Amino acid sequence: MSNLTMHSPVTLFGSELKNRFVLAPLTRGRATESRVPNQIMADYYEQRATAGLVITEATVISEEGIGWIDSPGIYTEEMVAGWKSIVDRVHAQGSKIVLQLWHCGRASHSDFHNGELPFSASAVGIENDHIHTPKGKKAYETPKAMTKEDIANTMNDFKQAAVNAKAAGFDGLEVHAANGYLINQFLDGVSNQRDDEYGGSIENRMRFLKEALAAVQEVFPADKIGVRLSPNGVFNAMGCDDYKELYTAVVKELNQQGIGYLHLMDGLAFGFHERGEPMTLSDFRPLFDNTIIGNCGYTIEAANEAVSTKQADMIAFGRPYITNPDLPERYKNNWPLTPFEDMTHWYGGGAEGYTDYPNYTAS
Repeated sequence: MSNLTMHSPVTLFGSELKNRFVLAPLTRGRATESRVPNQIMADYYEQRATAGLVITEATVISEEGIGWIDSPGIYTEEMVAGWKSIVDRVHAQGSKIVLQLWHCGRASHSDFHNGELPFSASAVGIENDHIHTPKGKKAYETPKAMTKEDIANTMNDFKQAAVNAKAAGFDGLEVHAANGYLINQFLDGVSNQRDDEYGGSIENRMRFLKEALAAVQEVFPADKIGVRLSPNGVFNAMGCDDYKELYTAVVKELNQQGIGYLHLMDGLAFGFHERGEPMTLSDFRPLFDNTIIGNCGYTIEAANEAVSTKQADMIAFGRPYITNPDLPERYKNNWPLTPFEDMTHWYGGGAEGYTDYPNYTAS
């Protein structure tokens, strides 16, 4: 065991970060109706640039990728300008910031797409669940299976999103391949029932992710790119029987490509598919040479344990960061945390429950 703690510096993207805290990507629905990042979002990220690394909320790469009310995008000049103002304020606090690239796939609804069905790997819907659309809460629909042309167009969207992220000044990208969104829908045999080169074998199911990574690597080098995975996740109806073989193969591929970091949702606080034993950091550490970020339900004690034993290099915190913008200082000084159980203002709205949480003041 080493003397490393969450407050120890760490090197990422060739730079030393001030600590090992990561602001997890948190979908908060505060962008404008046109999905342009705004002043209130800039306030929010600046407040939480107490983390050495800031990962933005999931950001759609195209109109086709939309599946959430008032989530931001990265496909217009106005969006680039909005994100640039946020990036500049985070950099001024001495932190690095990456943009998480998102396509919702079947975790969307035709209400977001002028009546057109959302895309997925196959025409397999999310059953027994609902989605909040611009026209109210509705059941998920059976999506449209992507054609080769659809896939090619989406790869172009990934590349353009990377171009736009670079223009906004981001330090890197995170490709969202977790939580049942489009890339995860291609990886998981439950949602991918294709019989072409994108379906069937694990190698084929990985093809969509590999092509997305190739697209963004035309803009950012591999070591400035992260990938988020949820090997244990059931969210958005995920979980295939060969998940261990699948995610072992995926991480080996990411390591071979020299991807800069692996962001693992190894905790079970987001739900577990119960197809076998959960995969843990110890399953992945021997497979991946670069930075590993653990995530989901960590306490500071568990985080310190993970970095001191070098099972992970950094740990991402989500819910505690919503109500505690000064989270690293609170943990360092053993100050009490502002409770984060009240979900009333988690999604959508204004400053209330978003930017109105103060730093701790010692009495």
